[in-house]
Amino acid sequence: MEALFPILIAIIVVAVFGILLSLIFGSKNKVKKSGGRSKERQSIVRDATKKLTSDPHNVPALTELSNLYYKEHNWQGAYPLYATLVNLSSTRVGINLAEVKLRYGVCAANLSKHQEALKALLEARKLNSDVFDVNFYLGKVLVEQKEYEKAIPLLKKAITINNDIPECYGLIGKAYYLSKRYKESLPYLRRALDSNPEDKDLLFSMADALNESGTPDRAIKVFMHLRPDPVYGAQSCLAAGIYHTRCNQNEAAIKDYEIGIKHENAPQDLLLNIKYRLSQCYIKANNMPASLSLLKSIQLISPNYKDVPALITKYQELNQNSNLRTYMIGTSNEFVALCRKIASTFFKKSRTKVIDINVSSDYAELLTEINTDKWQDVITFRFYRSTGSTGELYVRDFHAKIRDEKAGRGICFTAGVFSDEARKYIEGRPIDLIEKTQLAKILSSLEMNSL
Repeated sequence: MEALFPILIAIIVVAVFGILLSLIFGSKNKVKKSGGRSKERQSIVRDATKKLTSDPHNVPALTELSNLYYKEHNWQGAYPLYATLVNLSSTRVGINLAEVKLRYGVCAANLSKHQEALKALLEARKLNSDVFDVNFYLGKVLVEQKEYEKAIPLLKKAITINNDIPECYGLIGKAYYLSKRYKESLPYLRRALDSNPEDKDLLFSMADALNESGTPDRAIKVFMHLRPDPVYGAQSCLAAGIYHTRCNQNEAAIKDYEIGIKHENAPQDLLLNIKYRLSQCYIKANNMPASLSLLKSIQLISPNYKDVPALITKYQELNQNSNLRTYMIGTSNEFVALCRKIASTFFKKSRTKVIDINVSSDYAELLTEINTDKWQDVITFRFYRSTGSTGELYVRDFHAKIRDEKAGRGICFTAGVFSDEARKYIEGRPIDLIEKTQLAKILSSLEMNSL
C-alpha cells in the first residue's frame, strides 16, 4: 500500500501540470483568435478602402465593407455604403437587392431616418415578406411614427417567423396600449416583461393598461413601485393617489402626492394636477394651512388654474372661522354636532330639546321643541352645506316637511345664498332663510362664546 503513494503523487502532479498547461495555452489561443479576428478585420477594411479609393463604385468592396459594419451594428458606417449599393443596383450585377434594401432600411431605422427606412423596408418586403427583420423593423418604425394599426400585423407576422424576440412582444404591447386597446396589450406586455422585468416603460404601460381596463387593484402595486422613478414616478404617483382617494385612503393618497411633487423635472401640467389633488387631500385631513400654501403655489404658476382662485378665497375665510370650516367641510358627525349647537343657541334664553335628526347627502335636519318663559313651539331646522344658490324647489321641500311634522316654524340655513324665487316663496309662510353672511356671524359668535 505504501508503495502506491509515490505513484499517486506523481499522477496528481502530472494532472495538475496538465491543467495549468491547458489553461495557459488555452488563453494564448483565445488571444491569438482575438488577434486574428482583429487582423482579419483590419485587412478587410484596408483592402476595401484601397479599392474604393480608386473605384468608389466597386461592388465587391462595398459589399464586404458594408457587411462588416452591419454585423458590428455600426449603422452610421454601413448606412452610406448600402445607400450606394441601392443606387447601383439598377446598373450593376452581383448585388443581392433584397438583402441590400433590407439592410439599408435597418440602418436607416436604427439612425431614426424614418422616411428612408420605410421606403427601403417596404421595397424589401415586396421582394421577400417572410424575413423576420423586414417585418420587425418596418413595424418598429411604424410604431415610432404612431401608425399603430399598421404596425401591429407586421409585428405579429415577425413573431410567426421568430417567436423568441422579447422586443417584438414589447412593441406589439406598446402599439396596442398607445392605440388605447388596453386589454389586448396586456398579454404582449407581460410576455416582454418576462424577459426584462425591470423595463420601466413596459411596467408603467402594463400598470396603466390594467388601470384603464377596470382592474386598478392589480395596477396599484406597480404604480407604487414606480413612484421614485425619475421618468415615470410623477405619473405613477398621480395614478396611485387617485386610486387611494377613490378607496377613501386619504393618508395613503397624501403620501403618493407628496412623493409626486418632489419630481420637479416632471411636466408642469402634471405637477399642477398633483398639487391640486394634494391640496384637496389636505382639506380632508383638516390641514388648511398646507392646502392654502399649495393652492397659492399653483396660482403663482398658473393664475386661473381650475377653481384655484375661488378655493383660495374660500379656504382663507374658513381658516379664520373654525366653525364655518366645520360647517362646510367637516365630517358628518362634526357637522351634525355643530347644527345641534346652532339650534340650541338660536333662540336666546330658551331650552331646546332635539326630538329627531335626519341627515342626507345635501343637508342635516333637526326637529326640535323650543321652550322659553313666554312661548313654546316645535321648530324644524334645516342646514344646507352648499355654497351655491339654493333654489325654490329645496325650500318647497322643506315647507312640506314642516307641515308633515306639524311644526310651527322652520329655519333654513345655507352656506351660500337663496335664489330670488326661494325668497318670494316664503312670503306669508312660517319659514326664515339664513344665508352665508348671517350664518358666519352666528358661527363666529359660537366661537367667541366657547372661549
